[in-house]
Amino acid sequence: MILALISLSISAQDKTELGPTMGWSSWNTFGINISENLIKQQAEAMVSKGYKDAGYKFINIDDGYFGGRDEEGHLLIHPTRFPNGMKGVVDYIHNKGLKAGIYSDAGKNTCASMFGGDKIGEGVGLLNHEEDDANFWFNTLGFDFIKVDFCGGSPGHNKDGLKLNEEQRYRKIWDAIQKTGRTDVRMNICRWAFPGTWASEVSTSWRTTGDINCSWSSVKSILKENFYLSAFCGPLSFNDMDMLEVGRGLTTEEDKTHFGMWCIMDSPLLIGCDMRSTSETAQKLMCNKELIALNQDTLFQQAYVVKRDGELYTLVKDIEVLNGKVRAVALLNLSDKSSLMTLNFADVDLGGKVQMRDLFYRRNLGEQDTTAYEVRVPAHGCKIYRLEAEERYERTIYEAETAYLSAYQEIENNQTAQSATFSEDANCSGGVKVGWLGQRTSNDLQWRNVYSKDGGNYKMMLDYICGESRSITLEVNGKRVKTISLNSGGWSTIKTATFDIELQPGQNVIRIYTTAKAWMPDIDCMRLEYQIPAAIEGVKSTKRQRKVYNLQGVEVPNTESLPRGIYIIDGQKRKIM
Repeated sequence: MILALISLSISAQDKTELGPTMGWSSWNTFGINISENLIKQQAEAMVSKGYKDAGYKFINIDDGYFGGRDEEGHLLIHPTRFPNGMKGVVDYIHNKGLKAGIYSDAGKNTCASMFGGDKIGEGVGLLNHEEDDANFWFNTLGFDFIKVDFCGGSPGHNKDGLKLNEEQRYRKIWDAIQKTGRTDVRMNICRWAFPGTWASEVSTSWRTTGDINCSWSSVKSILKENFYLSAFCGPLSFNDMDMLEVGRGLTTEEDKTHFGMWCIMDSPLLIGCDMRSTSETAQKLMCNKELIALNQDTLFQQAYVVKRDGELYTLVKDIEVLNGKVRAVALLNLSDKSSLMTLNFADVDLGGKVQMRDLFYRRNLGEQDTTAYEVRVPAHGCKIYRLEAEERYERTIYEAETAYLSAYQEIENNQTAQSATFSEDANCSGGVKVGWLGQRTSNDLQWRNVYSKDGGNYKMMLDYICGESRSITLEVNGKRVKTISLNSGGWSTIKTATFDIELQPGQNVIRIYTTAKAWMPDIDCMRLEYQIPAAIEGVKSTKRQRKVYNLQGVEVPNTESLPRGIYIIDGQKRKIM
């Protein structure tokens, strides 16, 4: 599925059903120690404690409910944990106006039956039972969601030492779900690493990391693994940073960072604590409707990094209107000490007066008529703001780590799989580069969201690293621009290749690939500079020393991309910053 080109025919009402999954999961707090009464009590708490009103819908039963299989291979439910079976539990959840979720594994055994001593769960995985189990869960019992683990398919995680192919297994499971006739079922791929771009075709979310635990080091490492996956996010296609540990022992500041970053990065929000006894502070945080609105915003964008200084990060994304004047920004401090952070509005492509709202405290900060906002961010903390500006500038810097990598995956050795990687490089503008592109046309890099308000001619500057001669082909909106050989002179040296390109009004796709059986240069970033038409270049300044340009009678196709200065346009003086 091409996320950037998803059909525009989806109505606004339909879009509200396409956001990240919100609900509760039994695993973090209870493990296999679950029961019929416990699940019903959590459903009751979701309603009575205000979580349902905040947008949470799913009650997900994780590992521990299995009771083996009968002689014909049909699934059985645990005889003591769920003595009345599952149908009554699902009906209870549905009668509360909620949805019900279940768990299984792509192989023979589940993770708890291997590592949790839950021997009754051996042999209950989906392998060779896909259609029978899918029909049982989604038609007979009426579940609405399934998390599919991979212990049964990964050597060392199952007693048979099975090594199964992830894509083949999850495609077969998804096909079995489709055969039930249910078109509303959500599936989560739990493979503990980004499985591959194919995942968006067969699931609604996929785990990108190992299991979370209730520690700052776990939250921090998960965030750092997901900073550069924004291009793989879209409607019903979300990078899953695992269940929430909010309310289970982190500090208040860490809880805020954990929840706020999961929201702005469009991860599924699955509560992992006991909703019956959550602290008031944690409950209010997880029911903060303004933060949740970022997570459920119908542009379906994951915030991306625009600025980094050591362990200080600035992330941004559009909300409400694509390429509009309203954006959400996070100032994130992953370090162990309080730090003063500066939000330069130009860094997030906004200008003029800016209205700011603090989304944690749900209060307006007033109109900012300066070019920057300074705030102290505590250790392990973050600030999240809604910004509404007078002006929206076109983005001029596209880091390689915000691009879509068609062959990206984290399961196999990338050189064997011929797939690209993200890696740290202090020489690069954002501290990260994309490498190991090439060897085949499909191992390419695409910026799929290059916006030009009015279109026109641009100078594209590609910053690259390459210690030997390697070729690339540049393509804009499906049209080849040029094939060129590049060599920066060393693997720690950055050089720039310049291209003249034409962009159409609206969204554009800029693609870099090679047809050769060879690797491409490492890519740092792409910079765009609007080229002023010759008619404008030739206009004489009325006060050149003050850079005041008289454009009376001159057609200006893209005023937002004019160089900084003061212009007279249609009789009005206008300042371009």
